[in-house]
This record gives sequence, C-alpha cells and structure tokens, in this order.
Amino acid sequence: MTFARLRTALAGAALMLGALPAAAQDWEPQGPVKMMIAFSAGGGADTLGRLLAEELNTRHGWEIIPENVTGKGGVTMAVALKDEPADGLSIGISVTEATAYAPQTMRSPAYTLSDFTFLSTITGTQMGIIAKSDRGWRTLSDVIAAAKSGETITVGAMSQKLADATYVLAKRNGIQFTTVMTGGGKASLNAVIADDVDIGWSAGAQTASVRAGDVVNLASAEAMPLNVSPDAPLLSAYDMPYTFGVKFLVMAPDGLPAEVRETWQARIAEVLNDPDGKLNAFTRKVFSGPEVIQGAELDAYMQKSFDANAELLTESAE
Repeated sequence: MTFARLRTALAGAALMLGALPAAAQDWEPQGPVKMMIAFSAGGGADTLGRLLAEELNTRHGWEIIPENVTGKGGVTMAVALKDEPADGLSIGISVTEATAYAPQTMRSPAYTLSDFTFLSTITGTQMGIIAKSDRGWRTLSDVIAAAKSGETITVGAMSQKLADATYVLAKRNGIQFTTVMTGGGKASLNAVIADDVDIGWSAGAQTASVRAGDVVNLASAEAMPLNVSPDAPLLSAYDMPYTFGVKFLVMAPDGLPAEVRETWQARIAEVLNDPDGKLNAFTRKVFSGPEVIQGAELDAYMQKSFDANAELLTESAE
C-alpha cells in the first residue's frame, strides 16, 4: 500500500474513533495530567502541545499542565516519560525520530520503541532541500549537475540524521557534498539565505520564503509532494529509498490500559479533526495539516520508521 493510500485509510479510521464503545470512553483523568514537551517553549512542538492541552480543557475540563523537558532532540523527555506511571496522567509531545532514530545511535540505548504507548500523530513536517532562487537552480538535478562539473556544494543539515542523509544522497548520485551542521530548520534557512551554505534541509521554516520567491524547494524529502511546492521532485527521483520528514506525536509510557489509550485517541482525534479548532488551524498554517494516525497503524508506522532508519545508518557507515 502506498503512503498516500495508507494516510487516506487512517484518516477514515480516525474519524470512526468517535464511535468507540461507551466503556472505552468512560475513563477520565482523576487529577492533573503532566504533559512533557520535548522541545523549548515557543517552538512548533511546544505550541502544538499547549493548543492540545487548551482545547481538551475547554471541551472536557481536563487539567493538563505543560512542562518543557528539553534536550538531545527529544531523548531527555523520552527517558523521563518512560519511568512515569502508565495511568494516563503522564503524556509526552515529541517527534517520531526521538524514538525511531535516536536510540539506534546510542552505544547503550536508554529506551526502545516498546517502552512507550504511541497515542496519536498530530501533524507532519514539510521537509525539503532548499536553495536561494537567485542561484538559478530549480531542482536537485541542477545541483547534482553542478557538483559533477566540479563545483563544491555545501549543505546545511540540522541533525545527525540529515548529515547521514546528505552523505548517502551524494554517494548514490556519484558526487560529494560538504556538510555544515546548523542549529535547526530556521538556522538552515538563514544559512542558505546568507550564502553560508549552497543548499540546506528545512522542515517547513522555508515556506514563507518560498512563497515570497526568495527560496526554492529543490526536492521534497517527504513521502509526498510539498504543499507549497507540489512540482518539486521526490527524493526517490534521485535513487533515495528513504524519506526524512517527521511526525509530531503524543506518547505515553508502555502499559497504558486499553480504555485509557482509546479515550486519549478519541479526544485527540476530536480536537484535530475540528476545522474550527485552534490546533487544526495551527497545523494547517505551519505544518502539513492535521494528521491522525493511531492504534495498530501508528505502531506499524513507528516500526517501519525504525527499520528504515536502521538501513540508513548502515548505509551511511559504509
């Protein structure tokens, strides 16, 4: 099944969550819920979590207390969440790579996928490879041609995974790139605009600059075309079997009772699928829009991501 078909099927399944048996929705949190947010206050993940908390309080009277537990790209929060009681009163807001990629880079992994109950995705990134428009490059093919003609190409990458991706992409296309580590998607965008690097990875921070005509998405690093640049080729056009977008998600410690998990899933889907809700609007403005993947489908998605990251790590070490 293609990702697009999978996403359509999952969206339909998510809409059915409102029809869960009554017993599955009888659970209510008896006390405040600790919401651990894996990234700094004011960022995208923080805003997603706080909007979810606000809407659940407004709709159901749930007291949810956001707490920023930052560090190591989500690892610090995952370590803390793993040891919380599995009673529905402790949840985390993070990204898929914190559990599907990061543990595989640790000499002694602090946790595995099985240490968590993955409740729901919220939205996804708009990961692209970008360049300034005035460079004259329109797709990644132009950059590859420039590299093959002898031009040195520097690439801004905001994570070790994207540095690995840069190496594998160059190797598969018979060229070399020079990787420059940046501090995040916005920093990567700024480095491209300032001519500190020739091209860079950016996970959505580039959207306004693309619309303004200052920056071009050379390729989509997602499993599907980018919303703002639907004509940008996928990385599969460049012999890359991997994608590099991430999902923002809600997670809990392993062992969550079924009725607690199902209630959380139903409540999250209700908020995300409301076109008049603040969270829905924010995902459409800043990210890929609301994406509700839950239950067995989400577990399978996380395992597939874990396996793909293992293959990427093996190839980047060759």
